[in-house]
Amino acid sequence: MKAAELLQALVAIPSVSGDEGRIADTVSGWAEGWGARVQRQGHNVWFSVGSGPRRLLVNSHLDTVKPCAGWTYEPHAPVWREDRLYGLGSNDAKGCVTGMLLAAKALLTEGPPADAEVVFAFTAEEETGGQGLGTLLPALGPLDAAIVGEPTSLKPCTAQRGMLLLRCTAHGKSAHVAHAHTTEAVNAIHLAAADIAVLAGLRFAPHPLLGEARAQVTQVSGGLARNQVPDRCEFFVDLRTTPGMEHALVARQVAAALKSEVKVHSERYLPKATPSEQPIVRAAVAASGAQPVGSSTASDWAFLGDLPAVKVGPGDTLRSHLADEFITRAELEAGAAFYTQLVRGYFEEVARG
Repeated sequence: MKAAELLQALVAIPSVSGDEGRIADTVSGWAEGWGARVQRQGHNVWFSVGSGPRRLLVNSHLDTVKPCAGWTYEPHAPVWREDRLYGLGSNDAKGCVTGMLLAAKALLTEGPPADAEVVFAFTAEEETGGQGLGTLLPALGPLDAAIVGEPTSLKPCTAQRGMLLLRCTAHGKSAHVAHAHTTEAVNAIHLAAADIAVLAGLRFAPHPLLGEARAQVTQVSGGLARNQVPDRCEFFVDLRTTPGMEHALVARQVAAALKSEVKVHSERYLPKATPSEQPIVRAAVAASGAQPVGSSTASDWAFLGDLPAVKVGPGDTLRSHLADEFITRAELEAGAAFYTQLVRGYFEEVARG
């Protein structure tokens, strides 16, 4: 099966996060047909090619978001039009899955590099942060480096933003609105508004590949009645952090700048970066012919700890989660060749030291 046919078959299988059973069965069946010994955990599929002390993880996700409004094509009836495949997940990230599957097939046919083991993992619930790669890692065993498949136009991403969510609460003192000017009433919404203005002016040191991190207030709620001074106003802050920003320290810095109470709501998506001297980065640069870039979007890389990794794949990140999502035939075919070259190139770089 060629890349175009394989991708079309994958996109035709609905696989919204949490409902990846059918596509996991399909991927398992293909890999077993190529000679792989496939393992399953929930809707996660993985298998190894080769055996040796050096182990490389090759991973992308099987799930998609739900289709948004505005599609002019049927999201789960993929169709090629002028060398573009339209369909939900074609770009994010089933084009990457297709390229990685073909790389696995090539390695199974031709044999892996000496003393090397390539662990292919096609995982679930990346879009929701659920029972996917983060829960599968203990079963995969020790790893030396990783390739995370996401649409990056085949540019090696070596830095990725994290996500720090803060829940802030402004506390006031309630009163009847008619008496607010003659009592000790304190309007919590007014206090929150002042803090939100402070947040808009906060600045953090820029990252060379990712630029600045800016705090964004994404939800605000407060007040019980139109004629009552509100004594409470809650707002959420989404801060897409860069490597070098330690989440606990950033939370304390924000708390020191505001009058509102600040609590960490979520901090598990940590920012990531891989130094340019790492073999996986050198191999990715050589395979792509492109210099490293940064990525503002989160991915399963967030769960890989300090493992050296690159995020890279065919397609364009700006098409992800949009109506009429697509990937081009040229992008897809380039991705299939790229992953095979990258895997072999990584072990060559390791051997060179």
